[in-house]
Amino acid sequence: MISVIMIILISKIIGTLFLLIDDITRFLKWIFFKFGFFYDEGFTTSRAKFLSQTGIIISFIPFTSFIYGMIKTGFDYKVRTVKLLLPNLPDAFNGYKIAQLSDIHSGSFSNANPLKKAIHLLLSQKPDLIFFTGDLVNNSSAEAENFFSELSEIKAKDGVFSILGNHDYGDYIEWESKEAKEKNLLNLFDIHRRLGWKLLRNENHILEKDGEQLAIIGVENWGDAMRFPKYGDLDLAKKGVEHLPVKLLLSHDPSHWDAKVRPEHPDIDVTFSGHTHGFQFGIEIPGFKWSPVQYVYKQWAGLYENGNQKIYVNRGLGFLGYLGRVGILPEITVFELSNK
Repeated sequence: MISVIMIILISKIIGTLFLLIDDITRFLKWIFFKFGFFYDEGFTTSRAKFLSQTGIIISFIPFTSFIYGMIKTGFDYKVRTVKLLLPNLPDAFNGYKIAQLSDIHSGSFSNANPLKKAIHLLLSQKPDLIFFTGDLVNNSSAEAENFFSELSEIKAKDGVFSILGNHDYGDYIEWESKEAKEKNLLNLFDIHRRLGWKLLRNENHILEKDGEQLAIIGVENWGDAMRFPKYGDLDLAKKGVEHLPVKLLLSHDPSHWDAKVRPEHPDIDVTFSGHTHGFQFGIEIPGFKWSPVQYVYKQWAGLYENGNQKIYVNRGLGFLGYLGRVGILPEITVFELSNK
């Protein structure tokens, strides 16, 4: 209902701009006539009618696009493959395959079928390892419980590693008590455990293969943009893995990268983030990418590099607010690690 109301309002606002032009023109004509100035008799009813009809036609473009985004493209899951070149990567991990999911927002799904489709697509990629980079729910742990059976299918040979996103803490609704909110968060921790996911809360895991190692580091949410909460502690999360040649960081909010990761932790090779959803609206065509979210987040969708450090921002699997996507498709990312 909220999505439909939002679509109608946006479409009306766009159409109203053309009616406003007509109103301004009528007002100026009245002023010119009132004070005896010359005005164009040719700008009559036919031109006003043209503007109002144009407004109606133009307003149908966002209306149909947003409706289509709810019915079709909101569930048009796209697998993106990315080769990550890491010069210090141990040879044992050459060709290693990691899949990333982010921002499932299980509370936004009305039934399990789209989630089943996405999980089937994920598992068909046969990743060695899966990262989930936050926002399993919108607000309540019960949302994930409703889809526990489907989520429990998310498995990989070397496991699933997960972190929390800003929505997972339950900060955006009122709770009957502080204890109820804390219990909700503990329930969410337990859901990760029962799913078989290793939830990294400012901690790390050493991944071993053929006697060689790399570090997987996970922090709680830390956002530098729009006053999002700062629960993450990267110094704490890195303890004990400083010596390893490659460090992979899971951090939900990409603004963490420029604010803390790059300037203070140059030994973090790749950061895996989500959070932005690509605004669920924008344009992506070969050679061109745009979304309103880029005016808030410098890194908002895809791979970015600065020196030897990289960040990948996943466009998210689910949605929030507007229950669909226009131009920015939901994403499953598959990375292949390489040192050459």
